[in-house]
Amino acid sequence: MDKPFAITLDIGSSLANKTGAWRTNRPVYLDRLPPCNHACPAGENIQGWLYHAESGDYEAAWRALTEDNPLPAIMGRVCYHPCESSCNRGKVDEPVGINSVERFLGDEALKRGWKFSPPKGESGKRVLIVGAGPSGLSAAYHLRRFGHSVKIIEAGPLAGGMMRFGIPKYRLPRDVLDGEVQRILDMGVELELNSKVTDIIDTMSAGRFDAAFLAVGAHIAKRAYIPAGEAAHMLDAVSVLRSMEGEEKPMLGRRVVVYGGGNTALDVARTAKRLGATEAIIVYRRNREKMPAHDFEIEEALQEGVLIKWLSTIKNMADEGTLTVEKMALDATGFPQPTGEFETLEADSLVLALGQDVDLSLLDGVPGLAIKDGTVQVGSNMMTGYTGIFAGGDMVPSERTVTVGVGHGKKAARHIDAWLSGNAYAPAPKHELATFDMINPWYFSDAPKTMRPLLELARRTSTFEEVVGALTEDNALFEARRCLSCGNCFECDNCYGVCPDNAVIKLGPGKRFEFNLDYCKGCGICVSECPCGAIKMIPETN
Repeated sequence: MDKPFAITLDIGSSLANKTGAWRTNRPVYLDRLPPCNHACPAGENIQGWLYHAESGDYEAAWRALTEDNPLPAIMGRVCYHPCESSCNRGKVDEPVGINSVERFLGDEALKRGWKFSPPKGESGKRVLIVGAGPSGLSAAYHLRRFGHSVKIIEAGPLAGGMMRFGIPKYRLPRDVLDGEVQRILDMGVELELNSKVTDIIDTMSAGRFDAAFLAVGAHIAKRAYIPAGEAAHMLDAVSVLRSMEGEEKPMLGRRVVVYGGGNTALDVARTAKRLGATEAIIVYRRNREKMPAHDFEIEEALQEGVLIKWLSTIKNMADEGTLTVEKMALDATGFPQPTGEFETLEADSLVLALGQDVDLSLLDGVPGLAIKDGTVQVGSNMMTGYTGIFAGGDMVPSERTVTVGVGHGKKAARHIDAWLSGNAYAPAPKHELATFDMINPWYFSDAPKTMRPLLELARRTSTFEEVVGALTEDNALFEARRCLSCGNCFECDNCYGVCPDNAVIKLGPGKRFEFNLDYCKGCGICVSECPCGAIKMIPETN
């Protein structure tokens, strides 16, 4: 009888428990792009500075934030926070109050007197900036950090641009604006006020500037033809808001009608209420869903007693202060069409808030420039068609917000710095986006967003005190800790704890982890249990 057939495997003890040969896929650690960072027009590393804030190191958080944006106290008040609209936490309970924490850090810096570090050296290059609004200030800050000599020429009597002359004090207190502007000037940036540049090439030549960044704001109000009697009191929104910075406030009367649907229209109507108007009515030709103003500003205006006539357009204004308004109806494409139905409104003044244009006269005669629809065309490096002249903010085709302007200033500064040294700036490739399906939010407890306090209604309609209050330190800390750290490891040890093969190696605080691929069998438990989506499986390669 034959003996049973047997095979004996001689496996060395050092390899007896290794499972790496079983894999068809293997895990890798990676950094993904948080959706908040991706959505920020200023290009802030939001998740990076929130990390410092949630540890309570507010100065480190502020310094990380101001690597990209030198105006956090301003931005924490006037930015419309698209970062929060993109926040993955919003699909769990409510978005992280990023804008609230940013304001807290900006205010903390002003209170504690934190300053920007001076440049490490001087480049010997001179850069001219035209306009001291958000884009020009941002560019000046970043160019100064690179060591360039920077001069801002501003046509107005004070710095700030449309932040000062277009945003009311109840949204942006002037001491906050002045404090953040001064901190940029303290770096050695030169500011010349009450000086309008009429010929950019002559100004560059006379000042021996090596490059220029044009950041002129949209200060010219658009007009509409509205038949009116000789005694009709018609103004434009830009002039009304600008005059609020002077000693003589605009005389609007008791019944004020504002024509338009943007944030400026809301600002004028809310300003009119504070100046004593008993009625402030916005006339807008479309419905609320089509109104370009931000929803939270609409709500604040309605709370303050501002009335809005939807689907209406103004046909004329009589001498005796009577407006004729025609009702509109949206067609199948959502475009308003006249109905032939009319009504009258009593008004002491009519304020037109129909948008703004930029004064481009300083570019007259400059060869190579392309101007389309009232804006200067620029390349991907923010340079115009004339070598050495760059442009951003309201001057170029883009959304006209403070945040976009700050982002343009930073981007232009990087390209100008590279161009001055004979190089081209190439931004680092972006990581893949950390979408909601990549994270595991069940590891995080419910923590509703902390809302900022609002000034009581009676004071809102009778004073220009700031409407939206700030978070306390405890609330700011809580809000920062609501961040899910989407796409980036925060060393929670989850992968280390759930791995059935002991294939995860801890590298020490701040160094994260690595995989021992001799023991990893590619089961993917680490990926499915990573709270922030910082691990993914890739096909095994031989």
